[in-house]
Amino acid sequence: MIKYSIKDLEKLTGIKAHTIRIWEKRYNIVCPLRTNTNIRFYTDGDLKRLLNVSILNRNGFKISNIVRLSKEEILNSVMETSLTSLNFESQIENLVIAMIDLDENKFEKTLSNSILKLGFEETISNIIYPFLEKIGILWQIGTINPAQEHFITNLIRHKFIIAIDTENNSLLPNHKTFVLFLPEGELHELSLLFYSYLIKKRGHRVVYFGQSLPIEDLHKVKLIARPDYLVTVITSSLTGKELLSYINNLSDHFHAQMILVGGNQIVDLPELHLKNVFTMKRKSDLENILLNID
Repeated sequence: MIKYSIKDLEKLTGIKAHTIRIWEKRYNIVCPLRTNTNIRFYTDGDLKRLLNVSILNRNGFKISNIVRLSKEEILNSVMETSLTSLNFESQIENLVIAMIDLDENKFEKTLSNSILKLGFEETISNIIYPFLEKIGILWQIGTINPAQEHFITNLIRHKFIIAIDTENNSLLPNHKTFVLFLPEGELHELSLLFYSYLIKKRGHRVVYFGQSLPIEDLHKVKLIARPDYLVTVITSSLTGKELLSYINNLSDHFHAQMILVGGNQIVDLPELHLKNVFTMKRKSDLENILLNID
């Protein structure tokens, strides 16, 4: 059984621990269990109930009215609210529940509704990226398994691929060539797919190699594709000195190209002082580069 502390619930639902305790005592919304050493913990069922209550409460439902609803009425109200509301946090919480339950239908309805109302880019920026951050929290807590992560990332990946395939293929007269790849051993592809979408949408040529490309093969790619830019994302495969060594190696061997590097491992990286390397620490960094291409 997956066990959550009250602080875990606070992180995942946005509801203060103090409020959870009050709701627990006054309305019996969640029912913590106790370990053999008498430490309170909560289950998946408690987390999903709190997420659903949070969605309804954020959208104007009084807590005193929510507790009178049956489980089925709560679920129906949540889905109805999600289809009419543009509250980002509510959409994110719905995706968390869909992931926990492996509920593809709920995921599709929630995401498709957001894309319809906001557009693809805004949905990615305001819903998918924060949702992926919540997945990171769940990983840290140790409460999702690889099957759940693969389930949800494959659904998101499918959305990216559809969006890329439906983009207009016309190139700008002064278009540049971007080679997109992940370092050898790197498998987290979602950010790279989104970069591919943005670059293609702005009228530039994309040569996409995806996961785990050995640097030796990248040298061969350079001779064939003649790229102006190399774009990569480093999420987990390289850290510390190994990461710095890899970036320096790219800089040395591809000195005629501009190298754009994004990913979680880049966020806390100190300034590199390499003329042909730009670290993308925010989604807007790539957009700014694309806007300023001559």
